[in-house]
Amino acid sequence: MSRAAFDPELDLMVERVIRAPRAAVWRAWTDPRRFEQWWVPAPAVCRVERLEVRPGGALVTRISEDGAEFGPHLDAVVLVAEELTRIAFTNALDSTWRPANPQPIAMTGDVLLDDHADGTAYRMIARHGDPASRRLHADLGFADGWGTVTAQLAKVVEA
Repeated sequence: MSRAAFDPELDLMVERVIRAPRAAVWRAWTDPRRFEQWWVPAPAVCRVERLEVRPGGALVTRISEDGAEFGPHLDAVVLVAEELTRIAFTNALDSTWRPANPQPIAMTGDVLLDDHADGTAYRMIARHGDPASRRLHADLGFADGWGTVTAQLAKVVEA
């Protein structure tokens, strides 16, 4: 599947060079134990319910502020899984393929991995259906939230 172009009217993006091979970054996205280490901004804790990185697979996580009581976080479907290159998922459908109305925003996440002289060129694009949804996501702290988890991901794989 071809990569969709970034649309500044509809999309938000975090980019970073991660000083680790693409295989390490891919493992952090596909191994539930590694994924839990970085997926939500610390000090919150993530628990993976389902992580099936294949087209049609589920991505379901729960979140806890105290490490004891877990509540819903993400219930999504994996749309694209191109090994070592791309993972795309959406919360517009839940993990059982039912139409969803996720709060606070429906989006498609597009994770792109490319070789870089220093490791991996990492891009995470949040795609939205309209400019108002993009604006809301930005106002809710997309840059801080995704910036934080991307830094946590880098810390996990660069160690």
